[in-house]
Amino acid sequence: MTHELLHGGRRLAQALNTQLSCAVIGAGREDWQELIYRGADRVHAVNPGEMPFFLAGPVARALASLIREENPVVVVAAATTTGRTVMPLVAAWLETGLTADCTELAIDPESGLLLQTRPAIGGNVMATIKTPFTRPQMATVRPHCLPPAPRDPSRRGEIMEKSYPVLSGPERFLRFIQDTTQVVNLQEAEVVVTGGRGMKSPEGFGLVEELAGALGAGVGATRAAVELGWASYSHQIGLSGKTVAPKVYIAAGVSGQIQHLAGMQTSEYIVAINKDPEAQIFKVADLGLVGDALEIVPRLTAEIKKMKAAR
Repeated sequence: MTHELLHGGRRLAQALNTQLSCAVIGAGREDWQELIYRGADRVHAVNPGEMPFFLAGPVARALASLIREENPVVVVAAATTTGRTVMPLVAAWLETGLTADCTELAIDPESGLLLQTRPAIGGNVMATIKTPFTRPQMATVRPHCLPPAPRDPSRRGEIMEKSYPVLSGPERFLRFIQDTTQVVNLQEAEVVVTGGRGMKSPEGFGLVEELAGALGAGVGATRAAVELGWASYSHQIGLSGKTVAPKVYIAAGVSGQIQHLAGMQTSEYIVAINKDPEAQIFKVADLGLVGDALEIVPRLTAEIKKMKAAR
Protein backbone atom coordinates (compact mmCIF):
# COMPACT_ATOMS: atom_id res chain seq x y z
CA MET A 1 0.00 0.00 0.00
CA THR A 2 2.91 2.39 0.68
CA HIS A 3 4.09 2.07 -2.92
CA GLU A 4 0.57 2.84 -4.13
CA LEU A 5 0.51 6.01 -2.01
CA LEU A 6 3.89 7.03 -3.41
CA HIS A 7 2.49 6.71 -6.94
CA GLY A 8 -0.39 9.06 -6.09
CA GLY A 9 1.79 11.30 -3.96
CA ARG A 10 4.29 11.77 -6.78
CA ARG A 11 1.54 13.07 -9.05
CA LEU A 12 0.26 15.46 -6.37
CA ALA A 13 3.79 16.75 -5.64
CA GLN A 14 4.43 17.39 -9.33
CA ALA A 15 1.12 19.26 -9.66
CA LEU A 16 2.02 21.42 -6.64
CA ASN A 17 5.66 21.77 -7.74
CA THR A 18 6.93 20.59 -4.37
CA GLN A 19 8.88 17.73 -2.85
CA LEU A 20 7.30 14.42 -1.80
CA SER A 21 8.00 13.38 1.79
CA CYS A 22 7.15 9.97 3.21
CA ALA A 23 6.77 9.19 6.93
CA VAL A 24 7.35 5.57 7.92
CA ILE A 25 7.09 3.89 11.31
CA GLY A 26 8.87 0.73 12.35
CA ALA A 27 10.70 -0.06 9.08
CA GLY A 28 14.40 -0.80 8.58
CA ARG A 29 17.01 1.10 6.60
CA GLU A 30 16.61 -1.06 3.50
CA ASP A 31 12.92 -0.18 3.42
CA TRP A 32 13.73 3.52 3.81
CA GLN A 33 15.95 3.46 0.73
CA GLU A 34 13.32 1.56 -1.23
CA LEU A 35 10.89 4.44 -0.62
CA ILE A 36 13.39 6.79 -2.28
CA TYR A 37 13.57 4.46 -5.28
CA ARG A 38 9.76 4.51 -5.44
CA GLY A 39 9.45 8.28 -5.64
CA ALA A 40 9.99 9.88 -2.22
CA ASP A 41 12.32 12.88 -2.07
CA ARG A 42 12.58 12.72 1.73
CA VAL A 43 11.89 9.85 4.13
CA HIS A 44 11.07 10.58 7.76
CA ALA A 45 11.76 7.43 9.80
CA VAL A 46 9.56 8.05 12.83
CA ASN A 47 10.22 6.40 16.17
CA PRO A 48 7.20 6.98 18.45
CA GLY A 49 9.04 5.54 21.45
CA GLU A 50 9.20 2.07 22.94
CA MET A 51 5.81 0.34 22.97
CA PRO A 52 5.32 -3.38 23.70
CA PHE A 53 2.23 -3.31 21.44
CA PHE A 54 0.82 -0.95 18.83
CA LEU A 55 -1.13 1.88 20.43
CA ALA A 56 -2.87 4.44 18.23
CA GLY A 57 -2.40 7.35 20.63
CA PRO A 58 1.42 7.50 20.82
CA VAL A 59 1.75 6.85 17.07
CA ALA A 60 -0.78 9.57 16.24
CA ARG A 61 0.90 12.07 18.57
CA ALA A 62 4.28 11.36 16.97
CA LEU A 63 2.86 11.88 13.48
CA ALA A 64 1.08 15.07 14.57
CA SER A 65 4.39 16.40 15.95
CA LEU A 66 6.17 15.61 12.68
CA ILE A 67 3.45 17.30 10.61
CA ARG A 68 3.65 20.44 12.76
CA GLU A 69 7.41 20.53 12.23
CA GLU A 70 7.31 19.97 8.47
CA ASN A 71 4.10 21.94 7.75
CA PRO A 72 3.00 20.07 4.60
CA VAL A 73 0.10 21.29 2.47
CA VAL A 74 -1.28 17.76 1.89
CA VAL A 75 -1.10 14.61 4.03
CA VAL A 76 -2.19 11.28 2.55
CA ALA A 77 -2.34 7.93 4.34
CA ALA A 78 -3.65 4.43 3.65
CA ALA A 79 -7.23 3.56 4.55
CA THR A 80 -6.09 0.34 6.20
CA THR A 81 -7.08 -0.72 9.70
CA THR A 82 -4.11 1.19 11.10
CA GLY A 83 -4.69 4.26 8.94
CA ARG A 84 -8.38 4.41 9.78
CA THR A 85 -7.49 4.26 13.48
CA VAL A 86 -4.56 6.67 13.61
CA MET A 87 -5.32 9.39 11.06
CA PRO A 88 -8.59 10.68 12.59
CA LEU A 89 -6.66 11.24 15.83
CA VAL A 90 -3.92 13.07 13.94
CA ALA A 91 -6.49 15.28 12.18
CA ALA A 92 -8.22 16.07 15.48
CA TRP A 93 -4.96 17.13 17.17
CA LEU A 94 -4.08 19.28 14.16
CA GLU A 95 -7.59 20.75 14.11
CA THR A 96 -8.03 20.05 10.42
CA GLY A 97 -10.34 17.98 8.24
CA LEU A 98 -9.95 14.41 7.01
CA THR A 99 -11.63 12.81 4.00
CA ALA A 100 -11.68 9.05 4.57
CA ASP A 101 -11.66 6.16 2.08
CA CYS A 102 -10.88 8.17 -1.07
CA THR A 103 -10.65 6.37 -4.38
CA GLU A 104 -9.01 9.22 -6.31
CA LEU A 105 -6.92 12.30 -5.50
CA ALA A 106 -5.97 15.22 -7.73
CA ILE A 107 -5.02 18.89 -7.57
CA ASP A 108 -7.42 21.55 -8.81
CA PRO A 109 -5.37 23.48 -11.42
CA GLU A 110 -7.17 26.74 -10.63
CA SER A 111 -7.20 26.84 -6.82
CA GLY A 112 -4.39 24.40 -6.05
CA LEU A 113 -6.72 22.62 -3.61
CA LEU A 114 -6.68 18.86 -3.11
CA LEU A 115 -9.65 17.20 -4.84
CA GLN A 116 -10.65 14.25 -2.68
CA THR A 117 -13.04 11.82 -4.38
CA ARG A 118 -14.86 9.14 -2.42
CA PRO A 119 -18.11 7.14 -2.60
CA ALA A 120 -21.08 8.74 -0.83
CA ILE A 121 -24.76 7.99 -0.14
CA GLY A 122 -24.14 4.27 0.21
CA GLY A 123 -21.85 4.21 -2.80
CA ASN A 124 -24.52 5.45 -5.19
CA VAL A 125 -22.62 8.66 -6.06
CA MET A 126 -19.01 9.80 -6.09
CA ALA A 127 -18.40 13.02 -4.15
CA THR A 128 -15.40 15.30 -4.65
CA ILE A 129 -14.46 17.17 -1.48
CA LYS A 130 -12.28 20.26 -1.00
CA THR A 131 -10.73 21.59 2.21
CA PRO A 132 -10.25 25.33 1.57
CA PHE A 133 -9.94 26.70 5.10
CA THR A 134 -7.69 24.42 7.19
CA ARG A 135 -4.23 22.92 6.70
CA PRO A 136 -2.97 20.41 6.07
CA GLN A 137 -5.50 18.89 3.70
CA MET A 138 -5.76 15.27 4.83
CA ALA A 139 -7.14 12.15 3.18
CA THR A 140 -6.92 8.38 3.44
CA VAL A 141 -6.96 6.25 0.28
CA ARG A 142 -8.53 2.82 -0.10
CA PRO A 143 -6.05 0.03 -0.94
CA HIS A 144 -5.74 -1.04 -4.58
CA CYS A 145 -7.18 2.19 -5.98
CA LEU A 146 -3.75 3.22 -7.30
CA PRO A 147 -1.01 1.22 -9.06
CA PRO A 148 2.31 0.82 -7.20
CA ALA A 149 4.95 3.42 -7.98
CA PRO A 150 7.60 2.18 -10.43
CA ARG A 151 11.06 1.46 -9.01
CA ASP A 152 13.97 3.67 -10.08
CA PRO A 153 17.27 2.70 -8.35
CA SER A 154 18.93 5.81 -9.75
CA ARG A 155 16.80 8.13 -7.59
CA ARG A 156 18.45 9.94 -4.69
CA GLY A 157 16.81 11.42 -1.63
CA GLU A 158 17.23 12.37 2.01
CA ILE A 159 16.54 10.09 4.99
CA MET A 160 15.92 11.65 8.40
CA GLU A 161 15.32 9.76 11.63
CA LYS A 162 12.82 11.30 14.04
CA SER A 163 12.33 10.16 17.63
CA TYR A 164 9.51 11.21 19.92
CA PRO A 165 8.97 10.32 23.58
CA VAL A 166 5.99 8.18 24.48
CA LEU A 167 3.49 10.72 25.76
CA SER A 168 1.17 9.43 28.44
CA GLY A 169 -2.50 9.20 27.58
CA PRO A 170 -5.65 7.22 28.32
CA GLU A 171 -4.69 4.34 26.04
CA ARG A 172 -3.67 0.98 27.42
CA PHE A 173 -3.23 -2.45 25.88
CA LEU A 174 -5.96 -4.88 26.92
CA ARG A 175 -5.43 -8.03 24.90
CA PHE A 176 -4.39 -9.32 21.50
CA ILE A 177 -7.08 -10.98 19.39
CA GLN A 178 -6.01 -12.95 16.33
CA ASP A 179 -8.45 -13.72 13.55
CA THR A 180 -8.00 -17.44 12.88
CA THR A 181 -10.73 -17.64 10.22
CA GLN A 182 -8.50 -16.22 7.47
CA VAL A 183 -6.10 -18.85 6.19
CA VAL A 184 -5.03 -16.59 3.29
CA ASN A 185 -4.73 -12.81 3.65
CA LEU A 186 -7.51 -11.37 1.50
CA GLN A 187 -5.71 -8.23 0.39
CA GLU A 188 -2.58 -10.14 -0.61
CA ALA A 189 -4.25 -13.17 -2.22
CA GLU A 190 -3.82 -13.72 -5.96
CA VAL A 191 -7.14 -15.58 -6.04
CA VAL A 192 -10.24 -14.69 -4.02
CA VAL A 193 -13.47 -16.70 -3.84
CA THR A 194 -16.44 -14.75 -2.47
CA GLY A 195 -19.86 -16.02 -1.42
CA GLY A 196 -23.04 -14.00 -1.26
CA ARG A 197 -26.64 -14.39 -0.18
CA GLY A 198 -27.16 -16.80 -3.08
CA MET A 199 -25.29 -19.50 -1.16
CA LYS A 200 -28.51 -19.75 0.94
CA SER A 201 -27.09 -21.06 4.23
CA PRO A 202 -23.96 -21.55 6.36
CA GLU A 203 -23.58 -24.97 4.74
CA GLY A 204 -23.85 -23.39 1.31
CA PHE A 205 -21.21 -20.81 2.22
CA GLY A 206 -19.04 -23.73 3.30
CA LEU A 207 -18.91 -24.73 -0.38
CA VAL A 208 -17.23 -21.38 -1.10
CA GLU A 209 -14.65 -22.06 1.61
CA GLU A 210 -14.01 -25.53 0.18
CA LEU A 211 -13.44 -24.11 -3.32
CA ALA A 212 -11.09 -21.48 -1.89
CA GLY A 213 -9.19 -24.21 -0.04
CA ALA A 214 -8.76 -26.22 -3.24
CA LEU A 215 -7.43 -23.13 -5.03
CA GLY A 216 -5.31 -21.86 -2.14
CA ALA A 217 -7.42 -18.71 -2.33
CA GLY A 218 -8.68 -16.12 0.10
CA VAL A 219 -12.30 -16.34 1.26
CA GLY A 220 -14.43 -13.24 0.75
CA ALA A 221 -18.01 -12.47 1.70
CA THR A 222 -20.63 -9.91 0.83
CA ARG A 223 -22.12 -7.72 3.54
CA ALA A 224 -25.30 -9.81 3.43
CA ALA A 225 -23.36 -13.03 4.06
CA VAL A 226 -21.56 -11.43 7.01
CA GLU A 227 -24.77 -10.06 8.51
CA LEU A 228 -26.34 -13.51 8.22
CA GLY A 229 -23.43 -14.86 10.28
CA TRP A 230 -21.93 -17.08 7.58
CA ALA A 231 -18.55 -15.30 7.75
CA SER A 232 -16.79 -12.85 10.06
CA TYR A 233 -16.43 -9.17 9.23
CA SER A 234 -12.74 -9.67 8.38
CA HIS A 235 -13.92 -11.43 5.20
CA GLN A 236 -16.28 -8.66 4.06
CA ILE A 237 -15.49 -7.12 0.68
CA GLY A 238 -17.05 -3.88 -0.46
CA LEU A 239 -17.59 -0.27 0.45
CA SER A 240 -17.94 -1.07 4.17
CA GLY A 241 -15.30 -3.81 4.10
CA LYS A 242 -12.03 -4.56 2.31
CA THR A 243 -10.93 -3.60 -1.19
CA VAL A 244 -9.20 -6.40 -3.10
CA ALA A 245 -7.55 -6.61 -6.52
CA PRO A 246 -6.49 -10.23 -7.06
CA LYS A 247 -5.51 -11.79 -10.37
CA VAL A 248 -8.69 -13.90 -10.24
CA TYR A 249 -11.91 -13.05 -8.38
CA ILE A 250 -14.68 -15.66 -8.23
CA ALA A 251 -18.08 -14.40 -7.08
CA ALA A 252 -20.54 -17.16 -6.18
CA GLY A 253 -24.13 -16.26 -5.45
CA VAL A 254 -23.24 -12.56 -5.50
CA SER A 255 -25.78 -10.21 -7.08
CA GLY A 256 -23.32 -7.36 -7.59
CA GLN A 257 -24.66 -4.42 -5.60
CA ILE A 258 -22.66 -1.25 -6.22
CA GLN A 259 -21.37 -1.29 -2.63
CA HIS A 260 -19.79 -4.71 -3.25
CA LEU A 261 -18.47 -3.80 -6.70
CA ALA A 262 -16.56 -0.90 -5.14
CA GLY A 263 -14.42 -3.42 -3.29
CA MET A 264 -13.51 -5.81 -6.12
CA GLN A 265 -14.05 -4.34 -9.57
CA THR A 266 -10.32 -3.64 -10.08
CA SER A 267 -9.59 -7.39 -10.02
CA GLU A 268 -7.73 -8.53 -13.13
CA TYR A 269 -10.15 -11.35 -14.08
CA ILE A 270 -13.64 -11.72 -12.64
CA VAL A 271 -15.69 -14.92 -12.74
CA ALA A 272 -19.35 -14.65 -11.75
CA ILE A 273 -21.72 -17.50 -10.86
CA ASN A 274 -25.37 -16.56 -10.48
CA LYS A 275 -28.68 -18.08 -11.58
CA ASP A 276 -30.08 -14.64 -12.46
CA PRO A 277 -28.84 -13.69 -15.96
CA GLU A 278 -29.70 -10.04 -15.22
CA ALA A 279 -27.56 -9.85 -12.06
CA GLN A 280 -25.37 -6.73 -11.87
CA ILE A 281 -22.28 -8.83 -11.25
CA PHE A 282 -22.30 -9.98 -14.89
CA LYS A 283 -21.74 -6.38 -16.04
CA VAL A 284 -18.22 -6.40 -14.60
CA ALA A 285 -17.46 -10.12 -15.09
CA ASP A 286 -15.01 -11.40 -17.68
CA LEU A 287 -16.63 -14.83 -17.50
CA GLY A 288 -20.20 -15.43 -16.40
CA LEU A 289 -21.76 -18.77 -15.45
CA VAL A 290 -25.56 -18.64 -15.34
CA GLY A 291 -26.75 -21.33 -12.96
CA ASP A 292 -27.23 -22.32 -9.36
CA ALA A 293 -24.02 -21.62 -7.43
CA LEU A 294 -24.93 -24.42 -5.00
CA GLU A 295 -24.56 -26.86 -7.89
CA ILE A 296 -21.73 -25.23 -9.85
CA VAL A 297 -19.32 -24.48 -6.98
CA PRO A 298 -18.96 -28.10 -5.73
CA ARG A 299 -18.49 -29.29 -9.32
CA LEU A 300 -15.70 -26.75 -9.78
CA THR A 301 -14.10 -27.88 -6.54
CA ALA A 302 -14.26 -31.53 -7.60
CA GLU A 303 -12.65 -30.76 -10.97
CA ILE A 304 -9.86 -28.73 -9.38
CA LYS A 305 -9.11 -31.49 -6.90
CA LYS A 306 -9.11 -34.03 -9.73
CA MET A 307 -6.64 -31.92 -11.73
CA LYS A 308 -4.34 -31.58 -8.72
CA ALA A 309 -4.43 -35.31 -8.07
CA ALA A 310 -3.50 -36.03 -11.68
CA ARG A 311 -0.33 -33.94 -11.55
